[in-house]
Amino acid sequence: MSFSAFSLPVLLAIFTVAGLIVLACGIRMTGLADRIADRTGLGEALIGGVLLGAATSLSGTVVSITSALDGRASLAFSNGVGGIAAQTAFLALADMIYRRANLEHAAAELANVFQGALLILLLAIPVLAYTGPDVTILAVHPASIALIAVYLAGVVASKRVRDDPMWKPVGTRLTQQDEPDEEPQDARGNAGLFAVFGALLLLMGAAGWTIAQVASELVDRFDLSASLVGALMTAVVTSLPELVTTLAAVRRGALQLAVGGIIGGNTFDTLFLTLSDFGYREGSLYHALGPDDFFWLATGLVMTAILLLGLIVRERRGPGGIGFESAGIVLVYLGAIAVQSFW
Repeated sequence: MSFSAFSLPVLLAIFTVAGLIVLACGIRMTGLADRIADRTGLGEALIGGVLLGAATSLSGTVVSITSALDGRASLAFSNGVGGIAAQTAFLALADMIYRRANLEHAAAELANVFQGALLILLLAIPVLAYTGPDVTILAVHPASIALIAVYLAGVVASKRVRDDPMWKPVGTRLTQQDEPDEEPQDARGNAGLFAVFGALLLLMGAAGWTIAQVASELVDRFDLSASLVGALMTAVVTSLPELVTTLAAVRRGALQLAVGGIIGGNTFDTLFLTLSDFGYREGSLYHALGPDDFFWLATGLVMTAILLLGLIVRERRGPGGIGFESAGIVLVYLGAIAVQSFW
């Protein structure tokens, strides 16, 4: 299917409809993920960080892979790292809505702290690849394999942190505990939930492919910056499920799910880079990029570091009734947009 024959209004309409599909699927997935967390006994932080985080990132994954297969390294990369920055900013919005206390204070969960540290490690690996030698194996840089290995090791370690923690957050009257709303059930009792979840995944994947095609056509037709389109257009639209699921989780009182969904989604998003490198057949993806692309990677690193500090400090209330980390995250993100847009 060629999108080149469509007029600009039609392209924007298709882009909007695909974005709404992604949004609607994300809303439905939040409730399912909360029930799955209760029924499996795995907890909101782990389910939010792994299952929900990966699922709501699917449309963005498809955008990056499709762009890489088309030889658009910048669009593929910036879509992934731009989504990490956007989703971290969404968590600051959720903190503004949750008025009882600073969200990072109330959602005390060691698994989220661990996921934040893991994300910083994962984001540092592409920097090593970019500054290191241009070496590939079957046109794939070794750093892409390292991303998969570190991510999988992190998932296993995250479960261990939850099941047998060596550190525990101090509970206060403002801390919201993860209390299951449903009794655990066996695999047969959960089959229906996973079936619906899988169907929503397929729908989100189709919407992600459509978004990638429209974005590529806009870049070509109007000679736009692929980095800017990836970081601020496709990344934000495909990240809308994270925004909705985070806000919905906060309203449901599932605070660990809200924070874990964002951080876990961001750690999964680093695998966009691995998949993009596999899809990009012209050599190392990391050496086909420019400073604008790595600017968004650096932005994501700074925002994640601020969030991790907030999770550790657990300030009860900060400026404007939110934590210092939320204020800092918003300022960094808006500053990054201004720099990329006007310089």
